[in-house]
Amino acid sequence: MKALLLTREYPPDIYGGAGVHVEYLARELSRLAAVEVRTFGRHDVEAGALVVRGYADAGKAGGTPEDGHVFAPVVRALRVCLSLGVQPTDADVVHSHTWYAAFGGLLCRLLHGIPLVVTAHSIEPLRPWKREQLGRGADVAAWAERAAIEAADAVIAVSTEMRRDLLHHFAIAPERVHVIPNGVDTDTYRPTASRARLARFAIDAARPYVLFVGRISRQKGLLHLIRAIPDLDPRMQVVLCAGMPDTPEIAREVEAAVAEAQSERPGIVWIPEMVDRATAVELYSNAAVFCCPSVYEPFGLINLEAMACGTAVVASRVGGIPEVVVDGETGILVPPGEPGALAAAVSALCGDRERAARFGAAGRRRVETEFSWERIAERTLAVYRDAIANHEAGRA
Repeated sequence: MKALLLTREYPPDIYGGAGVHVEYLARELSRLAAVEVRTFGRHDVEAGALVVRGYADAGKAGGTPEDGHVFAPVVRALRVCLSLGVQPTDADVVHSHTWYAAFGGLLCRLLHGIPLVVTAHSIEPLRPWKREQLGRGADVAAWAERAAIEAADAVIAVSTEMRRDLLHHFAIAPERVHVIPNGVDTDTYRPTASRARLARFAIDAARPYVLFVGRISRQKGLLHLIRAIPDLDPRMQVVLCAGMPDTPEIAREVEAAVAEAQSERPGIVWIPEMVDRATAVELYSNAAVFCCPSVYEPFGLINLEAMACGTAVVASRVGGIPEVVVDGETGILVPPGEPGALAAAVSALCGDRERAARFGAAGRRRVETEFSWERIAERTLAVYRDAIANHEAGRA
């Protein structure tokens, strides 16, 4: 079997969980089958059974929006998807990831007659803030996502909660929706005693800190954590590893909120970039608590990474997070959008280091037993076989 994966993100151009997912899924699938990845940008890799090809934007056609226009990202995505979809392929199945690549997957199914699998990492009906980012382009993104999902021969949801959302918002047969979670590389993400990188960011290694890692997005709930800072245990540092803002507006909001918090309390460190993995592992491993204040999170891969590094988690009880973080065992779950609840849970763990250490150890064990990429690749391959069978049955 040969699988064709379509994605906006692929290393080194990764900004979110979907890109990490495709990276490791492609690696593990290539141990079981031939894999071609088509991605946005400039990639040209051949490594055994894994081939990666990059497709850049073909250029500006007359009358199309220039960079900086609110819906230019959508137009660029559609143009790249034309290239992803029209190129000849000898694959047996095409697998698209996120709405950015959805139109490309749909074209592959229609033009080349091969079955389509879609992984829903999130869904546009539950992300109303995308209109702030894309304007009316958000409607085009939602259309591309819906067209691909409803035409797909199989759909993969990253959590049981996501499966319920898919069945509620899209016209798809329940038997075609499969739940396969994200995974984490437990060799890369593992506890480390190193603190060498903390000094670069002026983090005091002798003081406990709560850590946030993620994009600056309405979805990630960063502003809720910042609003919780005045109520945190004053002994704690706050480390916000947050970059790549969705819009200039939210960038300004976060900048102002952080500046105000820093003026009232020492020990608030903002790292306005997406750090490399070695740095992320060190930040996770040395944190007293990892905080995920998301208001929408179909899975929450970032929690897996923290757990793999042996760190206790405080996270919103929303979406797929309760399927990752076990309340009272690997962390504490709180209602989304409530800074007071966040502050109370983070401070409680900071004040009980023995409990935090117990949660961290349990989180590491859970990651090792439940979220290996090897098992996820095997389950994905089974979905491919199911999709091929569905496709053939549909043509009969």
